[in-house]
Amino acid sequence: MNKKKYGFLGNIPLLIVEVCVLFIAIGIMAAVITMTKQVNHRDIDEEKIQINDEVAKKKTTEVEKAPVKEEKKEVSYRNIALFGVDARNGELGKGTRSDTIIIASINQDTQEIKLISVFRDTYLNLGNDAYNKCNSAYAQGGPEQAINMLNMNLDLDITDYVTIGFSGLIDAVDALGGIEIEITDAEITHLNNYQLCMAQELGVDYTPVEKSGRQLLNGMQATAYCRIRYTRGDDFRRAERQRQVLAAMMEKAGGSSVSTLTDMVSAVLPQVETSLDVNEILSVLGSVASYRMTTSDGFPFEGGRAGANVGSKGSCVIPVDLEENVRQLHEMLYPGVSYAPSGQVQEISEEIKGQTGEYLQ
Repeated sequence: MNKKKYGFLGNIPLLIVEVCVLFIAIGIMAAVITMTKQVNHRDIDEEKIQINDEVAKKKTTEVEKAPVKEEKKEVSYRNIALFGVDARNGELGKGTRSDTIIIASINQDTQEIKLISVFRDTYLNLGNDAYNKCNSAYAQGGPEQAINMLNMNLDLDITDYVTIGFSGLIDAVDALGGIEIEITDAEITHLNNYQLCMAQELGVDYTPVEKSGRQLLNGMQATAYCRIRYTRGDDFRRAERQRQVLAAMMEKAGGSSVSTLTDMVSAVLPQVETSLDVNEILSVLGSVASYRMTTSDGFPFEGGRAGANVGSKGSCVIPVDLEENVRQLHEMLYPGVSYAPSGQVQEISEEIKGQTGEYLQ
């Protein structure tokens, strides 16, 4: 064969590959540009974020023992606040109570994620030395005050957040093709009742869940499942359901194609407000398959909480000893670390005991 004559034709397969790569690159660039326009980014006023001096003085990395040798290694962690709001008018900021408050703690070395729900009725300092149900912090001062509430009461150093309305969750689950959840007989009626309410508010149809057992839920069904609080376990079980849905979404996303993940992000971003920038969002999207959830729990912890009607503030979850709950929280988030809560947490703990003691008798 005359190589000179057929040289150009011989390179056609390579040319096709190069063209395909070019089109893929253009597609990715277009997706990035589209997502950039969709992101409802909100810069946090750093001057408004309060981090306790005792917490700030500590290293930004915690220390944990290596699994084999009795050596110590530095591990980098990042905590992000996740807020879910019942925003029927699309408003995601101040003036809306946060039905869901979750601390997502990420081990940036192993990409392990721990999800800790802070029960919305927990009686805490709202970040301004007023005490009430912690979900009212978001309503009073938006994400900044809600972050301050978490930092002040829990000795954390959170500076970033993600807020989503229930419509965003519906679209995200649908974009993933649904998620698998175990449904009990006791949950079916409540799940469908919540679906009916949301369908009426959104002006859409819904598909009732008709049987118990593990099954594929669509976005409306999964969101309704998150909102159930009338079965055994009340709001504690409700918070657990929310973490279950997040875990199921992470698992489904880990096995999804890039196009599916892009569709999910495109669907949900217009209904999300966050302090994270596009590059951070894309970084997470690119490594989502590597993330795995290792811990799921609720704060205050079982055995360290009690329920009581606190006067005009209504039914609250009381951290009977906030100091001990915070110690347990840190030792859960950062294994191998013996933690002593700050003086500020000790003061808040005593104040909560003083304000709620008579209601717990």
